[in-house]
Amino acid sequence: MSKIKAVIFDMDGVLIEAKDWHYEALNKALGLFGQSISRYDHLVTYDGLPTMMKLEMLTVERGLPRSLHEFINDIKQQYTLDMVFTRCKPSFNHQFALSRLKQNGYKLGVASNSVRVTVESMMNKSALAEYMDFMLSNQDVEKPKPDPEMYNNAIAYLGLMPEECVIVEDNENGIKAAKASGAHVLEVLAVDDVNYKNIMNKIKEAEAA
Repeated sequence: MSKIKAVIFDMDGVLIEAKDWHYEALNKALGLFGQSISRYDHLVTYDGLPTMMKLEMLTVERGLPRSLHEFINDIKQQYTLDMVFTRCKPSFNHQFALSRLKQNGYKLGVASNSVRVTVESMMNKSALAEYMDFMLSNQDVEKPKPDPEMYNNAIAYLGLMPEECVIVEDNENGIKAAKASGAHVLEVLAVDDVNYKNIMNKIKEAEAA
């Protein structure tokens, strides 16, 4: 029986309702070259993956020239940031949950497949940055999710064992990474599921296991 000492959060679809922003921004960038992905494909196949990985998949599946990857990625990130600055706002439920967890002595962090500037911007705009002990992006790892490297690094940074951590995830790729790290995993369907009650219930369940 291990005492839980930290809660690590994915960002998109967990702390920030940003899935549609990434979808819209990528399609806007792809649209410059006559390409697009359907909402179904985005949710089923691409959800939670870094943009560069999505572009590589589009090259393999549809012949998108690799020479365009960097340009499309750069402009997609700019479109995403534009949406963050106009749409990202604080959520009382999340601020309450993280402030209570912090008061209870838990270490908190965010580990996202988004690029660093997006992670930092979303955390600041949502007023959650102050509660985080660390923020990891896809630029901080060699292999993004579904590889467990990001969560392994987060746990190591905290100086904890996997069984002392709860990871909150929402999509298949993130859940794979979280489970492979050996930590306890709270799977959520939407940002509204990420609240103090649900997190504490998962902590109690993990400690009783």
